[in-house]
Amino acid sequence: MIEVFTDGRAEPNPGVGTFGYVVYEGGRRVHSSHGLAGEGVTNNYAEYYCLVKALQYLSPRRDEEIKVFSDSALLVNQMKGAWRFKGGPYGAKYREAKELAVRFTRLAFEWVPRERNSEADELTNIAFAEARSMALREPKG
Repeated sequence: MIEVFTDGRAEPNPGVGTFGYVVYEGGRRVHSSHGLAGEGVTNNYAEYYCLVKALQYLSPRRDEEIKVFSDSALLVNQMKGAWRFKGGPYGAKYREAKELAVRFTRLAFEWVPRERNSEADELTNIAFAEARSMALREPKG
């Protein structure tokens, strides 16, 4: 089974959005990614941006058993179909995630507390620090 831990953040909210995810196979870390999700985006947008990136990476393996772990109750419950999408600035990324998810044959979602999502959380922090560092180096004016 493939396990994916995802996280997104925006600071402030809305603000600079970053993401990070980690992929495990057989209990071994096999891939990770992090980066900028956008500027002027919300936490929910960043969470879904991250999910889209992870699903795009895993697309060639869509027939394998994959479990996505997230500390976003909104993302997990919406992707499971337990909560409806009622609207919001993350709508485009939500729809993109849903379109990608239906291509997978054995995809499941599970909420985890933030403590169990520490690696993905740390990657979002690294991405945020990198984004701030780049902004400080850009010429003003």
